[in-house]
Amino acid sequence: MYLALLVIFLQCSELYTQEKVFTFNKVEIKVQPSFKVKNGDPMSIVCHADISKSTDFQLKHNFTIFKDGKVVFTTVSDKGDARYEISVARSSDTGVYECTVEAGGKTKSSNSLRVWVKGMTKPILTVEKKEVLEGEVVKLRCELPEEEPPLYFYFWKTKMNSTPKEKDVFEPYRNFSVVEFAVEEGDNILQFDCFVKRYVQSEFESSEHSNKTLVTVREPFIKPTLSVKPSSNITEGDRIQFECSTVVARMRDIEIILQKNKTILSSVRDEKILKYSAVATLEDSGEYLCKVEQGKASKTTKLNVDVSELFPKPILSASMNKLDENKELTLSCSVSGFRKANFSILRKNSSGDIWLKNSRNLTMRVNVNDTGSYICKAEVKGIVKESKPVRINVYAPVSKPTLSVVSGLPEVVLGKPLRLICHSAMGTPPITFTFYKGNEVKKTVINDTYATFLDENIRQNDKRGYKCDAKNNHSSGVKTSNILNITVIVPIRNASLGSVPYGVVEDGSETAFLCSVNEGSWPILFRIFRKTDREVLLFEKSENADRVVWRKEAMNRQDTGTYYCMASNRANVDVKSHPITISVILASWQKGIIAVFVLIPIAGAVIFTLWWFLWKKKKAKGPSMEMSGSALATNMTSEKLARQHNDGDYYSGSGYIEDSENHMKSTDESKGPDLESAEVEYTEVEVSTLDPHRDSVENRHSRIQGHPDAT
Repeated sequence: MYLALLVIFLQCSELYTQEKVFTFNKVEIKVQPSFKVKNGDPMSIVCHADISKSTDFQLKHNFTIFKDGKVVFTTVSDKGDARYEISVARSSDTGVYECTVEAGGKTKSSNSLRVWVKGMTKPILTVEKKEVLEGEVVKLRCELPEEEPPLYFYFWKTKMNSTPKEKDVFEPYRNFSVVEFAVEEGDNILQFDCFVKRYVQSEFESSEHSNKTLVTVREPFIKPTLSVKPSSNITEGDRIQFECSTVVARMRDIEIILQKNKTILSSVRDEKILKYSAVATLEDSGEYLCKVEQGKASKTTKLNVDVSELFPKPILSASMNKLDENKELTLSCSVSGFRKANFSILRKNSSGDIWLKNSRNLTMRVNVNDTGSYICKAEVKGIVKESKPVRINVYAPVSKPTLSVVSGLPEVVLGKPLRLICHSAMGTPPITFTFYKGNEVKKTVINDTYATFLDENIRQNDKRGYKCDAKNNHSSGVKTSNILNITVIVPIRNASLGSVPYGVVEDGSETAFLCSVNEGSWPILFRIFRKTDREVLLFEKSENADRVVWRKEAMNRQDTGTYYCMASNRANVDVKSHPITISVILASWQKGIIAVFVLIPIAGAVIFTLWWFLWKKKKAKGPSMEMSGSALATNMTSEKLARQHNDGDYYSGSGYIEDSENHMKSTDESKGPDLESAEVEYTEVEVSTLDPHRDSVENRHSRIQGHPDAT
């Protein structure tokens, strides 16, 4: 029975487990009443989970609603829906919403939904003071308590019947902003308001304007009054007086200023009236301005003054503007249509004008130092007027110019430019210099005392001379320099060195060295060097030729080495030859002495040694050779006799030999050479013997050899 119950329980447990299977079909998010909501209206964000279950069982749902990626609402419910209520929607509620549902370890999210709350709340404007003075400021605060930043605030200041002045402020972190407006001259009743904008859905959205606030402006002082006496028909020489006044509420820190063309003429502080007077001149015509300042408040009044001319400016005239020194110059001063004036003539100077004469006319004989600007002045009724300056130039004649080479000497290296300078020691500038090459004009320069010319076209055979002209505004005319002839220096080209004899030189003999160049202007400096472990200068000479010969009379072994030469001229370029090698050997007589004093003793020593060796050898072998010689002679004689006796075919008289029926040739023809050589050898052996028996044998044998035809 218990076993049956256990089986039933296990089956029921397995069935219960299988019944709690579920899956998310989808999760949806909606907004009510619409995804576009008017600012201030209620709004609901609804999250719905569509779930399929194996059986009907309760399931806890964790709902999370996000706005722009941030959590704004969470709840837990056993229902498949969750609602996020917003009773009053604001523009800050605009954004992208999304919801996520988690249940039984499974999570699913909805698609995103964009909600737009259109419109903004009305901003609130407050003013620090409702009544201000000119020069003070009005402090305003604009606020949207129910909105969230970032916000753009716009403030308006409006005068009566005028266009508003606007200030804008961006507030990234606050929902309010504060600004100040200055109260300017002429402001009386001002109206202020503000509105706000925010950036939504890629466009700006604007709020309605705030409440309008009025501010009353009081004047700290009235606009100043500016007057001038006499009020009209002012003529040069009259005394004019300006008066500027105002009415102020309090005198502290008030200032009155009189200006003309931004130049302050006079000013007073803590006073209600400013007075200023002067003798009227033509330059006093123009606009005058009286300004009253107190703190930041400022008021101005303008007045135009016209001063009539008493007499025109004088005119200075000169008999000549350009003249030679020691000539007469006449200066005359006049005033058009007005002769009753006090005249004076002056010369302008940087440290102050130099008075010359109190007169209408001035005549003087001038020199160069009188060059300058002259003016005249005319005075009537205390009014002094000055003429325009007149320039007078006095010229001294130019001196004869000198033409020279900038580098000094009248020469130039071929291929290098030639720079000339033309200088005139005297003469009033500007001076016109003209350079000539031959009769051809090369350059014209206007300068004070000198001019330079660069000729870059120098040729070797160009014989044309140079000259220059100098002239100025003096009537004497042109001065010409002397003709300058230029020497063209041809640089050295291709130096070479040779010697006689060449290469090998006997000790004590004379050697001639020849250093030459292919091209180069004279004089040429030739130098010959020997190079061993260092360079040694052996010879140096300047020649008006393209070659030089140096003779070294007695060469020695120390003169062996490498030689080269170097040539240079006024082109200041050293040209080096290829090196040659000289070897110094022994002379013939030195070799003879060496043979006499060295070879002969050596030869004598060798001969003596050979003789001594042969003598010792002969002495050691003498007795044994005598004995062997006697025995040898006896044996040879016996042997020959025996052979002669036994040879029946030998015929001593005829010298012929027959063998097996063949007739042989004469022994002189066939055996002669061998016998002669045998005879010589035999004779040498015979010399060293004293055997008399050998003598007889030799004599007989000799007779046979010498007479083959004997009978």
